[in-house]
Amino acid sequence: MPHYQMSSTMTNQEILAQFGPREAMEYDVVVVGGGVAGLSTAIRLKQLATEKGQELSVVVLEKGAEPGAHILSGAIMDPVAMNELFPDWKAMGAPLNQPVTDDAMMFLSETSGYRTPNFLLPKCSHNHGNYIISLGELTRWLATQAENMGVEIFPGFAAAEVLYSEQGAVRGVATGNMGVNKEGEPGENFQIGMELLAKYTIFAEGSRGHLGRQLIAKYKLDEGCDPQSYGLGIKEVWEVDPSRHQPGFAMHTAGWPLDNSTYGGSFMYHMGDNKIALGFITGLNYQNPFLSPFEEFQRWKTHPNVRWYFENDKGEVTAKRLAYGARTITAGGLLALPKTVFPGGALVGCEAGFLNVSRIKGSHTAIKTGMLAAEAAFEAVTAGRQHDELSAYPEAFENSWVYTELNKSRNFKAWFKYGLRISTLMNGFEQFGLGGNMPWTIHRDKPDHAYLKPAAECQPIVYPKPDGKLTFDRLSSVFIGNVNHEENQPAHLTLKDASVPVAINLAKFAGPEARYCPAGVYEFVKNDDGTDRLQINASNCVHCKTCDIKDPTQNIVWVTPEGGGGPNYAGM
Repeated sequence: MPHYQMSSTMTNQEILAQFGPREAMEYDVVVVGGGVAGLSTAIRLKQLATEKGQELSVVVLEKGAEPGAHILSGAIMDPVAMNELFPDWKAMGAPLNQPVTDDAMMFLSETSGYRTPNFLLPKCSHNHGNYIISLGELTRWLATQAENMGVEIFPGFAAAEVLYSEQGAVRGVATGNMGVNKEGEPGENFQIGMELLAKYTIFAEGSRGHLGRQLIAKYKLDEGCDPQSYGLGIKEVWEVDPSRHQPGFAMHTAGWPLDNSTYGGSFMYHMGDNKIALGFITGLNYQNPFLSPFEEFQRWKTHPNVRWYFENDKGEVTAKRLAYGARTITAGGLLALPKTVFPGGALVGCEAGFLNVSRIKGSHTAIKTGMLAAEAAFEAVTAGRQHDELSAYPEAFENSWVYTELNKSRNFKAWFKYGLRISTLMNGFEQFGLGGNMPWTIHRDKPDHAYLKPAAECQPIVYPKPDGKLTFDRLSSVFIGNVNHEENQPAHLTLKDASVPVAINLAKFAGPEARYCPAGVYEFVKNDDGTDRLQINASNCVHCKTCDIKDPTQNIVWVTPEGGGGPNYAGM
């Protein structure tokens, strides 16, 4: 491969002019994202083609090194959608093996905890009939089923650009160029991206998808909606002593260490093989710039009702941490749901925001919305249509159990703007007393980044140092997340204005990016002359998207790195 010598950074248009045109491949449907939503879309398309005796070409693009590499979730799964996608999933060996055996909802103070009696828990908090799973393992299983049906899956290929027709409809996507060096110039291993063209393109990138964000803005899909709301979920998997393990036990907590005005909570799920999945979710509409979601999670583990699971009778930590990761969740619910269709394509799963935050579940709605979009796309393709709006998809959604479920919890997140006590009272009344059939609707009016207060108005938070046994620092955590990026590539964490982090974020908000990032990507360092600068350690990035959401000036823009980069989660 020749080495290309360039005098200055080349734009993508200049690269195309010199090394193009890109190779193009045509399909009936292109699916962007190989998570459960994208794979369920592809699987349902192939099921319908088989049922109707039709030929249908389907490809799935996955930016991770393999399907499941970037997948992270709690997770407790309601099998309702799996029952529809694969009625015989048990016989097929789907990795839903640990049923939930007991629920616990606890409210914590700094030194004690109160467990709500189970008979007082609303229906949305009950998990009888659900399963504690690794969503990454389920994703890998779904990928195998999809490939067996004839779906093409391209792992390690990141969709970096939406392609449009002259009429303004989506006609496919282009993958990113490979082998571009840090200066943005083609290197010795340069390979130009390829175009994947389709009659319809389904976007299933997950929360705060890079291309989905562009589509929502271009087609004004969120007009008339509440601003979308997000939470940052940070998760660890531990192996504990059998005496501390209760297979199927699911515990959730609220309260400490967060204050009354900050939305968030924790989960602890006892899987099989003496393993426990635990995590902490912090609403990204928090106000105090000194708050660190990562440090709050580490502090939560030290609570007496939590640390017991990791210690022996002498108070010594005997458990072993196996895995770490982080990912945002799209938590605005029905009221923040954008229009899901546009000329030539659709949004499914967490790309749109179908998570039911009251149940802390989104995999079942991701699978179902992928199926609904697939059914609309199949009908359109076999009717000879292309590049129009799949109006049958949102119509089917409004007549589905997904809509019914989300409508019952539509106020759940909005109540938290009044604090933990009022939100707990009102959500309990709506869900337990009214069964989700409330005659009122509560709205939100600000995006998450707009909630951050100036540092001068807030109390600094002093977090304890990690002990390396129960609590840890970011870098050791990122290490066990198996995070890897090609070092000699442009940073995928970009700044609209390089002066803003110091001039505004550091000066006014005390540099919150150094605290909200769960991977140590951002740090403020001193120059030789004593001035400050923001250092971006892009190779640490776990692709959680927090910076893209929480940056108070919206100056940070997450773009796709070279395909295959990022975390490679196992058992998450």
